[in-house]
Amino acid sequence: MIRTRKRLAKLAIDTLIGLVFSLFLFVIIPEVSTLGRFISAAIMFFVAGTSASLLTKKVWERLDHQTFKVKDTRLMIRFIDRLKFSYTVEDFMESVETVLEHDADCSVLYVNSENNYVVYNSPTRIATNPDTLEVLSRNFPENWPEGFYLIDERLGLVSDFQNARGFFLVYKKLHFYVLCRYMKVFEPSVFDTMLNEFFNFQKRTKTITQLTAISELSKEWDMVAETQMSFLPQKMPDIPHLDIAAYFLPLVNVSGDFYDIIPIDEHRTFFLLGDVSGKGLASALIMGVISNTVKIIDNKEDLPGVIRAIDTAIKSMHLEDKYAVLFIGIIDTRVMKIRYVNASMADPIIITRAPGGYKIKPLGSTCSLVGIIDLDEIVQDEAPLYRGDVVLMASDGVSEVMDDSGVELGDTELYLNTVRNSAHKSAHHFINDIADLVMEYNGDKKLRDDVTMLVAKIEE
Repeated sequence: MIRTRKRLAKLAIDTLIGLVFSLFLFVIIPEVSTLGRFISAAIMFFVAGTSASLLTKKVWERLDHQTFKVKDTRLMIRFIDRLKFSYTVEDFMESVETVLEHDADCSVLYVNSENNYVVYNSPTRIATNPDTLEVLSRNFPENWPEGFYLIDERLGLVSDFQNARGFFLVYKKLHFYVLCRYMKVFEPSVFDTMLNEFFNFQKRTKTITQLTAISELSKEWDMVAETQMSFLPQKMPDIPHLDIAAYFLPLVNVSGDFYDIIPIDEHRTFFLLGDVSGKGLASALIMGVISNTVKIIDNKEDLPGVIRAIDTAIKSMHLEDKYAVLFIGIIDTRVMKIRYVNASMADPIIITRAPGGYKIKPLGSTCSLVGIIDLDEIVQDEAPLYRGDVVLMASDGVSEVMDDSGVELGDTELYLNTVRNSAHKSAHHFINDIADLVMEYNGDKKLRDDVTMLVAKIEE
């Protein structure tokens, strides 16, 4: 593929030069004498030849940049994009075969260096040659530090892209070798991102493997729940001008509810609360995939883009009956507003102080549920915030809890009055009041759903 493009580029330049030379030899004014025509031709040949040399140099530089550097760097970016949504070794290998081998003409060798076990190798001469593995194992043993490295034509370490004939990534004992002869055409900065995504992939597959193995082999649901809890924030971040609290009570050990708080900068904070359909291991897996997807997205300010990434991640799990409702938003305490996408989450509200008492403003749905149907338009909305406002995000385990007569809490004045009457309190005390109300309203019955809440109060 690369060699073909080089030949085409050279052919284009040679053709251009040939046309220029033809102009020199044949476009001569007939009325001029033979000597005059010869002198004119010589002058034109010199001038045109010099111009053609400069022109072909510029053409080649542009072709070299556009045809090789830009486009081939895009191949690596395409591989990185596929890597972001790889959840199994099979997904990873499919990305390798489709992009690195087929499109980029690379040979790949993926090795567990602890025992020199070949996880995968390309069906090429160099990748299947036992001597290749022997040399790589000798040059880069199992204790090789994690990171990104360049390889020369002798499969040794090299420091510059100009002389590199490949690269490899190291995560713990796993070595991922990619061999190609045109490393100099890639933008070096792309490999920092690739290394980061390679690390994320390894951590992601380890977590999913642990959850599946624990469930299928030992049925130790407490261990599954412990792993799942690691996805949730272990403590509330200390954010200027925001008072934050969370409440999480799973119906069983393994839950489909989740939340996260991620500071973007001094003024902006990303909030997430969601609920995966169903219960059990499959819901826990989807919850983990969503949490991981959000964490690795660089541009969390693109809220519709975050929703689409989550939708793609859920669908890639191929669990046909699983979907999620969720609310994502960015609270900006400098401009005093919240930007959000509500993907069919029923209960996010703002409680704001007014002359006649606290008022409740719903943050309505702007998008369909995620992960099971084709997403149409994803609408991003925003709402103003004021000092003392409380933003409450809650799963339907709060509003849909029933009393003995079957009336849901969210439909009662009792719920609305409790929200209003507690809005002056700290986030921690506010959320405890709502949790106490849920338990009292439910009575002695067993809860029917997970109860999850996330509260952010704008400090006065």
